[in-house]
Amino acid sequence: MKRNNRLQKSRSIKKNYFFEIVILFLLLVSGVSIAQKNTKIEIGSIDSLYSKTLGEQRKVWIHLPRSVAFGGLNKQKYPVVYLLDGDAHFSSVVGMIEQLSEINGNTLCPEMIVVGIPNTIRTRDLTPTHSDVDFPFVNEDMSKQSGGGEKFAEFLEKELIPYINNKYPTTSYKTLIGHSFGGLTVMNILTNHTHLFNSYVSIDPSMWWDHEKYLKETLTKLKLQKFSNTSLFLGIANTMDEKMDIFKVRKDTTVMTKHIRSILDLNDFLNQNNKNGLRYKSQYYKEDSHGSVPLIATYDALRFIFDFNQLKLSILEQMNFDRAVFTKIERHYETVSKNLGYKVNVPEQVINTYGYQALSQKNNDLAGYLFKLNVANYPESPNTYDSLGDYYEANGDKKNAIASFQKALSFGTDFPETKQKLEKLLNEK
Repeated sequence: MKRNNRLQKSRSIKKNYFFEIVILFLLLVSGVSIAQKNTKIEIGSIDSLYSKTLGEQRKVWIHLPRSVAFGGLNKQKYPVVYLLDGDAHFSSVVGMIEQLSEINGNTLCPEMIVVGIPNTIRTRDLTPTHSDVDFPFVNEDMSKQSGGGEKFAEFLEKELIPYINNKYPTTSYKTLIGHSFGGLTVMNILTNHTHLFNSYVSIDPSMWWDHEKYLKETLTKLKLQKFSNTSLFLGIANTMDEKMDIFKVRKDTTVMTKHIRSILDLNDFLNQNNKNGLRYKSQYYKEDSHGSVPLIATYDALRFIFDFNQLKLSILEQMNFDRAVFTKIERHYETVSKNLGYKVNVPEQVINTYGYQALSQKNNDLAGYLFKLNVANYPESPNTYDSLGDYYEANGDKKNAIASFQKALSFGTDFPETKQKLEKLLNEK
């Protein structure tokens, strides 16, 4: 009886909810909240690097998944989202990814690092060719600065991406998101530097650029191109006046509709040339303007790109968890691995949750298998050794319980409850 009580008092990160039925609906919650060390709510930090290619210091806004804060010792790595116009869209994209990947047990997309790229000279970096501009609201000075898109792509490939990979816990999977001129940049990199990213999100792109010559060149190149494991989501805003609709606008020739007509031409081409291996989806947002569309389009894009990531278990499977259900979970992460292009283990917190569930149900063989698997998958996480110690203690194996608790504490992390459990075992006669 005392042993069961001790199990129920373990750290909240893994144990304070496993006896509750509600965990069946929140199965993948990896820590509902992270304690703040101060009075501020922070979603990221500012980093910077000097770009020889662009000849200037470039700031980047960095968001790390919340699991880094409490589980970083297992050296988990994450896909990366590179976000153009980063200062404008950073908060919304970070919020969406957190919501879709971890809050309330969501696994609709992976936990991801977000790299927001603020602008210095936006027209220079986010236009692929130099051009005079025949479009409303774009002034002559912007035209003079245009055409640095290839230099910007070089900055991404040779400087920023290597810098992020060297400094942060990244995997090889990368996504690029851009809106307006940023969407134009997304199409340029997809077409001319396809290997840089695995998935692309182009939101209401300025395909009218350079008198639509760039659109024509892009379509010519895409017609000859073959893609492999590459996704593109195209979001289209309603930039027409009330008298126009998606059908009438195709026959219009005024400059005010050139923006949406150029995007519709791109969409028509991509739908008609759908045997090139590109995984493609588009969405027209009738109720959204050019300014409002990034929020909803990014949400839909993440759902589309990572539609393989959601772990779907029925309520009965969750309630009657057994080895067969866990085999289903393992197969799911094999599918995730295939889509992401690298091995993805079943997350530590998922195994831990089910391990304690099996232990509470006296299924000791399954519990032992799960806790030992967690140690094998995450050998540098003190949490896995602490849980394994609980398993050994529950089964009366004092020697291995002591060894596991000592191993958990050997990482230098302050786990007072682990210390208490170890001291109690050492003081027992």
